[in-house]
Formats: sequence, structure tokens, C-alpha cells
Amino acid sequence: MPNIYQGNVTDSDGRFAIVVSRFNESVTTRLLDGAVETLITHGVAERRIDVVWVPGAFEIPVVASRLAASRQYVAVICLGAVIRGETPHDQHINRAVSTALAEIGIQNELPVLFGVLTCNTLDQAIARSGGLTATTGKDATDKKVGNKGVDCAEAALEMADLMAKIVGSG
Repeated sequence: MPNIYQGNVTDSDGRFAIVVSRFNESVTTRLLDGAVETLITHGVAERRIDVVWVPGAFEIPVVASRLAASRQYVAVICLGAVIRGETPHDQHINRAVSTALAEIGIQNELPVLFGVLTCNTLDQAIARSGGLTATTGKDATDKKVGNKGVDCAEAALEMADLMAKIVGSG
């Protein structure tokens, strides 16, 4: 039988960082509320949650990189909302941010969660930042309802648990 490792959505003794964009703040505040509430609900004390506000989504990676490199956190949750406009500007922002965050996680061997909404309309962003329930998968009937901040917080808890289990397991 192979050794199987899997994380659980459970409290961690570590600190969690949340980097959140002020741009589209009416949406990102809802993402932040969902993430913080989820962490607290799963036993993370407020004093172990650090929230860092940045001007826009493009600024998220540089701050996430500094936080990850500090080795003070078990996960860095990144929240933002980029909504398509009249030009392809959103595509450049989305590509740069998603690639950078993936690289930061790999370089630091730390979960860096991508909670940056990449929506065509404000209505889509609102639908993905509402309530305190997770956004369900694309195969579910209520796939457009939920809060990506909740998703990211749950994934951060699961990944922190998994990383703790596999450290030195090689």
C-alpha cells in the first residue's frame, strides 16, 4: 500500500498572511471578510492573521513575495478583483499576477493562494465574493454562488496541514 498524504481543513499553529487589493474594494472587502471568517471559524486566532492592503492586483505579488520570504507564515492568501474593461489591460494584469504568485509559492515552498477574481463583469465579481460559503466547483448546480475568499482560506488551511505532514517525509 502506498503512503498517501492529504491535508485537512483544520487549525494550524502558524500565522496566515492575507494580501488584499484596494482596487474594486467593494468586492475585495467581501473576499477578505470571507477569508478571515473562515480562518477564525476553523480555530485560527485573530492575532495569527495579518492583513496587508495594496493599491491594486498588480502590487499583490511583490508584497506576497516579501511575506513568503519572511518565513513567518504557513500560507499567504492573495485576494483581488480584476474586471474586464474596454481594453485588454485586464489580461496582462491577470497573467502577470497569476504567474508571479505561482513562482513565489514554488520558490518559497509555501502555499500562496490565488484569490484574484478575473471576471468579465462586476456582476460576476459580486457573485464570486458574496456570502460566507465557498464557491463550488464547475460541476455543481450552484457554481456561480459563493465567496472565493472562503475557498482560498479553506485551501490555505488544507495546504498548511499537508505541508506540515510532508516535511522531511522524503
